[in-house]
Amino acid sequence: MQEIERLKTELKAVNAEAGKIREVPVEKRAEFGRKINEKKQAILSKIAELDAEALDAEVEPLDVTAWSGVNEPMPELYPTLQGSKHPLMTELDRVIEIYQMMGFDVVESRQLDDEYHMFDSLNFPKDHPARDGYDTFRTEENLIPPAHTSTMQNRVLKKYKKNLDEGKAIAVVVPGRVYRNEDVDATHEHTFYQCEGVYVSKDCTMGDMLGILREFFEKYYEQKLNIRTQPGYFPFTEPSLEFMIEKPKSLGGKKGDFLEMLGCGMIHPNVLKMAGINPEEYHGFAWGGGIDRLVMLRYGLNDVRMFESGNLNFLREFNV
Repeated sequence: MQEIERLKTELKAVNAEAGKIREVPVEKRAEFGRKINEKKQAILSKIAELDAEALDAEVEPLDVTAWSGVNEPMPELYPTLQGSKHPLMTELDRVIEIYQMMGFDVVESRQLDDEYHMFDSLNFPKDHPARDGYDTFRTEENLIPPAHTSTMQNRVLKKYKKNLDEGKAIAVVVPGRVYRNEDVDATHEHTFYQCEGVYVSKDCTMGDMLGILREFFEKYYEQKLNIRTQPGYFPFTEPSLEFMIEKPKSLGGKKGDFLEMLGCGMIHPNVLKMAGINPEEYHGFAWGGGIDRLVMLRYGLNDVRMFESGNLNFLREFNV
């Protein structure tokens, strides 16, 4: 500390000397100023060095992992908050587990995709309204946050095409997050989750598809269920159906109450061709439905926006 005080006194003297520059002849002022500045910077550098050494000597090493005081152990009664798994992820794992028990492989969807996989490979007409900005998000690079997990269908068919060559079926489910340019309200959200299913073999039928879907929902709701279908339209399936189940008793359902759960149908021949699969030799079916709706029905929720809200009070209700 004494050395620092001595240097500060020396610095005052140098500053006083600098004030005499007016007395120096004009032709020598530049050289005079340079020498004064060198002295000043040397003194300041030494003071900063000594200050840092003094600080290091005075400060006790700090354990940054400690909960409170320096190197104090965490008290026994310290309150701890444990996180929980998001209800959507819990239900998605349950959905995947049921399909895996039925022999399906799992391929995760993408967060960004291109025009070909999102539309062209799925038999969407060039003028289909879903391609417009009011229905589908796009980045500045014209990439598309997928609006449906069907965006993976072409990749799945190509990747598992070898199964057909080996005499086996293609059986894959595709879970993933999807994005829609929606007006958000209690039943509509711009971000949600879907699970796609794809099955292709030489002799599969629509009856096989309905049997798989019925088995899934009976396993999921743990009870026998009646099912119903009605005609629908999707560019990538023909014929296309909307699949409904009788509202489970656990949800307050009565006989004759039906809920639409997903869209499905036989894979369009053009979609098979785009993946290099001969539609004259092989047939397939596909389906896709939302995970958010399953969770809402299972827990009696009435506002889909809660899932993306980050509301900890809401999420803690599922921490069981």
